Amino acid sequence: MERKKASDFPQEVLKLFDSYVHGWMSRRDFLDGAAKFAVGGMTAAAMLEALKPNYAFAQQVAPSDSRIQAQYRVFPSPKGSGTMRGYLAQPAKITGKLPGVVVIHENRGLNPYVEDVARRLAAANYIAIAPDALTPDGGYPGNEEAAAAMFSKQDASKRVEDLFSAVDFLKAHPDFNGRYGAVGFCFGGGIVNLMATRLPDLRAAVPFYGGQLAAADAAKIKAPMLIHYAGLDERQINGWPAWEAALKANHVRYQAYIYANANHGFHNDSTPRYDKAAAELAWGRTMNFFREHLGA
Repeated sequence: MERKKASDFPQEVLKLFDSYVHGWMSRRDFLDGAAKFAVGGMTAAAMLEALKPNYAFAQQVAPSDSRIQAQYRVFPSPKGSGTMRGYLAQPAKITGKLPGVVVIHENRGLNPYVEDVARRLAAANYIAIAPDALTPDGGYPGNEEAAAAMFSKQDASKRVEDLFSAVDFLKAHPDFNGRYGAVGFCFGGGIVNLMATRLPDLRAAVPFYGGQLAAADAAKIKAPMLIHYAGLDERQINGWPAWEAALKANHVRYQAYIYANANHGFHNDSTPRYDKAAAELAWGRTMNFFREHLGA
């Protein structure tokens, strides 16, 4: 299948799709809005289908890659739903103890793209754990629309505790050296922001286009932060000046980058919103940041 690019779609359609995947717009409303931009064979329905993820594009490190070992693990979540499931990826050969990274998914559960991100970290000599917030509902269902619907019905406070339980799982890993960071995307970026306010031993926080918190929360942040935003993501960009002012006022150590002409979700290489140049630059910066604050 040919990989579509963001430039293949009117920007207004991409904005509509962003609202649709975040649950703020129904499928029918997306189709009605996108129909205004239909040209030739690219109907509204065809655009929706083309914008959906193709996870074959997102596999940079295969599960069978000899450098890593990856498996699903079940672990306790006593403050949340009781039991959680996550994807553990680590180097195949471990000599000595290693730092770890918690990987938090978007609002659609632990899909193959996020599993691949965990494997990329394992290939770089980190222990990575990617929890699945949909565990209490049977886990990621393999269908993005069904996953988003499941996600929208969850108890948000319990879900936060479920995701935080992955930190305790990581800390109990026999090869973990005590230094850990977190990276998250969209919803997961917001969770990483929250982790930075609640986990005083977090060494490095990397939110990709994550929702900002209340200004008062910035005072609780101890970890250095590396913040990535998409230049065309008006929703997050509009909230950035106030959040940056709060970070500065509270002397939070942070670096922030806005990737011009990139759309929300630009790091997700399974969809047309993927921006190769921005994604590679942001990921390179992320790996340098983890090496600086966690080692490898």
